[in-house]
Amino acid sequence: MEKAQVISSMISRGTFDEMVDQILAYGKNHQSAYTCCANVHMVVEAFRDKELRDVVNNADMATPDGMPLAKAMKLNHGIEQERVAGMDLFPALLEKASKQGIKVFFYGDQDAILDQLEARVKEDFKGIQIAGRFSPPFRELAQSEKDDIVEMINGAGTQLLFVALGCPKQEKWMAEHRGIISASMIGVGNAFRAYLGIEKRAPMWMQKVAMEWFYRLVQNPKRLWKRYFVTNSLFLLLTIKGLIFRPSVSPSSA
Repeated sequence: MEKAQVISSMISRGTFDEMVDQILAYGKNHQSAYTCCANVHMVVEAFRDKELRDVVNNADMATPDGMPLAKAMKLNHGIEQERVAGMDLFPALLEKASKQGIKVFFYGDQDAILDQLEARVKEDFKGIQIAGRFSPPFRELAQSEKDDIVEMINGAGTQLLFVALGCPKQEKWMAEHRGIISASMIGVGNAFRAYLGIEKRAPMWMQKVAMEWFYRLVQNPKRLWKRYFVTNSLFLLLTIKGLIFRPSVSPSSA
C-alpha cells in the first residue's frame, strides 16, 4: 500500500476493506507485522518525538484513524481517503477472523475488562478462536517476563494480536516485538472498552464531521481539555504549513 505524509507521519492510503484484508493476510502467514491506528494525537506526538515518529513511519501499516487525517490527506495530496479507525477495525477483524479460522489474542487493559471482552466476543462471533489474553502489570518488566510473554503469545499459535496499551506505549511495544512475535499486531487503544460499551462513542454525524474529539472532551473535560485544545491547534497549524510545502505521495510497502 502507498503512504502519504501528514505532517511528519507516513499514513497508509486505501479503503477500509483493503486494510482489513491486509492486516489479516499478515496474520494468516504468521508474518511479524504491526499496524498503527494514527489519530491527531499520535501524529502530533510523532512530530515531537523522533522515536515515535520512526515507529509510525516504519509500521507495516498506519491507518488514518481520525477524520482530520483523512481530510488532511485530501487537502495536502488530493487523496479521497476514508477514515479507518481502530474502534471500527476491531469488530471487523474479529468477524473475518472468526470466518477464516484466524487465532486472535488480546493483550493489554485490565483482567476484568478482558473477562468481559472474551465472553462478549465468543457470544458475538461464533467459532472465533481465541488463542489467549493477558493483562501485563503496570510496571517495567524484567527481561525474563518479557520472554515469557513472547513465548505465551507465539506458543498459542496467535495470528492476530490486538494490543491495548494506549499511545505511544502500544506502538513502541509493537515495534520492539516485530520480528519476535509471529503475528499481525495492531494497536487498538480503548477499542476493548468501546466495544463493550464502557466508553461511549460519538454519534455518527459527529464522527463524519471530525468532531468526535469534542464528544470525548465533554465526557471527560478535566483529563482531555489540554490534550485536545493544544494538540488539535498544533495539528491545524502544521497542516496549514503542509499546504504550502505539499509533501509528495510516496509508495511504501505495507
